[in-house]
Amino acid sequence: QVQFVESGGGLVQPGGSLTLSCTASFTLNNYAMSWYRQRPGKERELVAGVDYFGKVTQYPDSVKGRFTISRDNAKKTVYLQMISLTPEDTAIYYCNAGFDSPYFNSWGQGTQVTVSS
Repeated sequence: QVQFVESGGGLVQPGGSLTLSCTASFTLNNYAMSWYRQRPGKERELVAGVDYFGKVTQYPDSVKGRFTISRDNAKKTVYLQMISLTPEDTAIYYCNAGFDSPYFNSWGQGTQVTVSS
C-alpha cells in the first residue's frame, strides 16, 4: 500500500526557513518525486520536482530560488528546504511520486506550514 508521511511543518516568521521531510512506504529508486501544497481556498499545486537520480529539479517561479528539493533513496525520504518564507507560502504541504504531476492517487496527511508574525 502506498503511503506518504510528511513532517517538519510549523509556525515560522516571515523570512524564516523550514525543512520538510516525506517518507514513503515504497522504494523510491524507480520514481521521480515531487512536493505539492494546498493554500487556503486554493487547489493543490506543484512546488518542486526531482528526477530519479536527484540531478534534475524543477520549480514554479513562485518558489524558484527559495525552495530546494532533494532525496535520500536509502531512507525512502524526500526533503523540501524552504528559505525566505512569506505568508503566501502558508499551506499544507504534501509529497507524491512523479516529476511534474502526482503519480499515485493516495496522499499523506500533509504537514502544515504557517508563515506569520
